[in-house]
Amino acid sequence: RAINQLDHLGPGWHVVEWPRTDAADGWFDADAGVAHERAGFLAIGPSGLFAVTIADHGRSRVMLAGDVVQINGKRPGYVAEARRDAKRAAKALSDAVGLSVPVTPVLTFVGSGVISVYGLPKNCLVATHRELDRLLIAGGRRISTATAEKLSRVARHPSTWLDQGANGYRWYAEGVAAGDKGVTRG
Repeated sequence: RAINQLDHLGPGWHVVEWPRTDAADGWFDADAGVAHERAGFLAIGPSGLFAVTIADHGRSRVMLAGDVVQINGKRPGYVAEARRDAKRAAKALSDAVGLSVPVTPVLTFVGSGVISVYGLPKNCLVATHRELDRLLIAGGRRISTATAEKLSRVARHPSTWLDQGANGYRWYAEGVAAGDKGVTRG
């Protein structure tokens, strides 16, 4: 549902499936008999790069107070996880392109339960799946469409997410430095 909401963003936006490496992608609330799923993806567009972590809370009530998320008496580490995902994506993309690539963490709740907010976390955006598209475009234009396209190609390349050796993705052609303009003088 969250990815479908991003169809409203337009052609300048790219959604890249999140290459998750953690073993536990969800948690089960035995008291309520409900499985809570987590997933995620990268959203890349004119407003920048966003690591979107999705928390499906079903019909359960969610209480958010700063970094603390509480669902049916449990306190899953969703905010910390969203930050870790963004940090991991920023490191992988920065290593691949040879420049610092900032990635903003976004925690998105999917479900029909009530969400009570008593304070927002710092350095992590929070939205419901219905508000996700508006949240992402609210940042304005921070990068060009061409840069967003290039970064999405880097993010889709499998070697970006592996321990890169000599065969990793190259932002620039072989033998061209980051500052080279490719100008030939005659």
